[in-house]
Amino acid sequence: MKLQRFVAVARKEFIHVVRDWRSLVLAIAIPMLLIALFGYALTMDLKNVPTAVWDQSRTAESRELRGLFDGSAYFSVDHFVEGYRDLTDLLDAGTVMVALVIPVDFADRIRTGRAVEIQALIDGSDANNAILALGYINAIGRIYNDRMHTAAGIFQGLAGQVALEPRAWYNPDMESRNVIIPGIIALVMVVIAAMLTSVTMAREWETGTMEQLISTPIRVPELVLGKVVPYFVIGLADVAIAVAMGRWIFEVPLRGSTGLLFLSASVFLTGALFLGLLLSIVLKTQVLANQIALFTGYLPTLMLSGFVFGIYNMPAAIQAITFIVPARYFIALLRGIFLKGIGLEILWLNAALLALYAAVMVVLSHRKMKLKLEG
Repeated sequence: MKLQRFVAVARKEFIHVVRDWRSLVLAIAIPMLLIALFGYALTMDLKNVPTAVWDQSRTAESRELRGLFDGSAYFSVDHFVEGYRDLTDLLDAGTVMVALVIPVDFADRIRTGRAVEIQALIDGSDANNAILALGYINAIGRIYNDRMHTAAGIFQGLAGQVALEPRAWYNPDMESRNVIIPGIIALVMVVIAAMLTSVTMAREWETGTMEQLISTPIRVPELVLGKVVPYFVIGLADVAIAVAMGRWIFEVPLRGSTGLLFLSASVFLTGALFLGLLLSIVLKTQVLANQIALFTGYLPTLMLSGFVFGIYNMPAAIQAITFIVPARYFIALLRGIFLKGIGLEILWLNAALLALYAAVMVVLSHRKMKLKLEG
């Protein structure tokens, strides 16, 4: 490979990128838009659930229970009703998601140490949120129960109560954005690679300049690498923007090595760019290459990488398919670096598989381009 010819191709591509300012603006704006959209809109947390209460007891004990719900970050008690008809109307209209029914003998049973049942009605039309709400209700119920047992123990002079204190490592506040933001980096890189490199070679064929390139002494590595380098620089700039936004806007902790983060991103970006280039070489049509690049890159990254949906929850056949999705390994690297602060001593397998993916894409692009130049 001759450096002068490689630089000439890279310079030509840089000039094209700069002249096509719309694509350049999109390449910078789309990552920022995706991060803002997913960071603010996509959340797995459930907070301020609209709640209605029918308190038939109207005692200090029932008010304390209501206060636990209203004082938490998860529920917002805005409606107090006087019957099941009102509860049903609120649930039917979607005004509330949770309705609590406190029985008349609630305080008497609490004071005498007898079991008491509280009815919780949950709108199950959104199954995921309903499951989360049920978990929060059970947690508040346990807190109230512990308070009553503690008060009874103090009154009776008892001691030695055992308390279970669960702790969540790596993401102690259980903020979903800490899990989502690292995954968005992979999504951004796939979209940028699909949008940019998937049209480079196809554009040469459509404009008739490929024949001129073939007639020159340029070699395949010089052409292929020269085409990719400008977009690699843009991709790394997008990674820097994504990391900065995640760190300073969404306050996602970065506990691991920044160098390892950008090294992993470089490997994944190389594979994604050469996948787009390969499609551009094979298909020779900008629109078709761009559409297939989005289909083969964006959708698997969104659906099958563990970015949004846990792989362990998927059927066995789908779990097997996820092993060929490179974003699966990159997102594991990102979360390990961001949240756990671990390095290659633990993440080496994910890094090795990611490097294998990048190498395969580079080799395939080279071979397909070689056939086109020789033919």
